[in-house]
Amino acid sequence: METKHPEIPEPLIEAVRRREVILFAGGGISQNLGLPDFRTLIQYLAEQLGMSSDGLSLNDYPVIAEAYVQSSGKLGALRSWMDTTWHPSTTEVAHSDVHNLIVDLDFSTIYTTNYDRWLEKAYEARGKSYRKITNVGDLTHPLDGATEIIKFHGDFEDDASLVLTEANYFRRMSFETPLDIRLRADSLARPLLFVGYSMHDMNTRYLLFRLQELWQSSDCVGRRPVSYVLMTQSQPAQETVLRSRGVEPLVWEDEDPGRATRLFLERLLQAVREGQ
Repeated sequence: METKHPEIPEPLIEAVRRREVILFAGGGISQNLGLPDFRTLIQYLAEQLGMSSDGLSLNDYPVIAEAYVQSSGKLGALRSWMDTTWHPSTTEVAHSDVHNLIVDLDFSTIYTTNYDRWLEKAYEARGKSYRKITNVGDLTHPLDGATEIIKFHGDFEDDASLVLTEANYFRRMSFETPLDIRLRADSLARPLLFVGYSMHDMNTRYLLFRLQELWQSSDCVGRRPVSYVLMTQSQPAQETVLRSRGVEPLVWEDEDPGRATRLFLERLLQAVREGQ
């Protein structure tokens, strides 16, 4: 399949140039490093529970994770296994084009649903300052111009922060935690750019739905900044729904999602620098 390269909207380029865009970095960013996806987690959990993983989908992992916690009584052992599995010693984030491009694009704020620390490691490898935000206590630090990396689903260093089980996800759906409130405030004023996400993921679609509801209840709905999502395959029905929710799909079709992500970020960085 030939890679298609549609034009990147000028408003997005200009907003990135002004450091107004908030990047949402999903699992596809980590998979660019050759790391496992949640199918590996599902298989591990099923094995620990003595059950077959046949027929289980990515949407099943929260309930499988909760069954594991109910069975074992704690999350620590699972978190340790995930931490080790997602941080192999052979991985060199400094060699990741995608991570380097994210650093070069100089987003002021990055939300990520990844538990791993590869974004943080990428900033460290380049000597760039950042502040990690995992819980409400981290929100009290003064702004200093450093990139904020907001771990929206938690971090391996803090068991209590992890959004992993079905109960965790149900609580997150209330959209009332401190990090949710922070996102609500951010999204009312600034465009979002989603990269590394699949629109098959119900959690991502639910988040976009809730953000749309916030604007619909506002008297200023006509002033909402357009947000964007990178898609690596055309899904006409999803694209129609996304546009109805104020999100513009950027469809870069490619049989290799990692390559499409890299090429998109390269083109975006080039366009941003050309206008400086």
